[in-house]
Amino acid sequence: MGIGVAVGVAGLAFGTAAVAAGLSPAQSVFVSAFMFTGASQFALVGVVAGGGNLVAGAMGALLLGARNTLYGLRLADLLGWRGARRALAAHGVIDETTAAALAQPDRESARTAFVTTYMVLGGFWVTTTLIGALATERVSDIDAFGLDAVGPAIFLGLLWPRLRSGGLRTWSIAILGAGLALATTPVLPPGVPVLLAASGALIALIGPDDGAGTASPEPERGTARGEAGS
Repeated sequence: MGIGVAVGVAGLAFGTAAVAAGLSPAQSVFVSAFMFTGASQFALVGVVAGGGNLVAGAMGALLLGARNTLYGLRLADLLGWRGARRALAAHGVIDETTAAALAQPDRESARTAFVTTYMVLGGFWVTTTLIGALATERVSDIDAFGLDAVGPAIFLGLLWPRLRSGGLRTWSIAILGAGLALATTPVLPPGVPVLLAASGALIALIGPDDGAGTASPEPERGTARGEAGS
């Protein structure tokens, strides 16, 4: 519940950024309820705000959300749901729900953690998106508040902990991605530089990292992992 509340209120920032990008409050809420993955949502509105088309925005959002597919493969065995429950659970597979479920000692606890995080975070995320969108819509001059910086600031906040704990390869990926984006932004349509910057991740295919920041993540411990493997 703590994770759900803490992360859920960040929907205020998305509601603000979405309206600043030109979406209506209703569209902002729809994106939060339908996509329900923060980084991809900010990528989408970032491209729209920059004048890019929806195709480029959607491609960037899909790239950022691709990790959720891998989470789903891991959680499918752990949670053990079938049919309609599995389909519904797929919508809630994000970083926070995955981490909460994998950290549990058994299947029942993992299901409880997943559902609780999903419901609390989802409820707060959609509600605060609406609040942020309505509040921003009532401001006559959005640009005066510098709200166009909200999206990039949040991305930097998400990136910095990874850079602090990462090794040489992590920094190389970040520098190459940033360099590609900066070099191509003046000459390519909005959204395309983001897609090109993602190619910097190909560095990950070149040998092992230098060892920094490669310790096993917290969710890998506990008996839930063993149960899923069996």
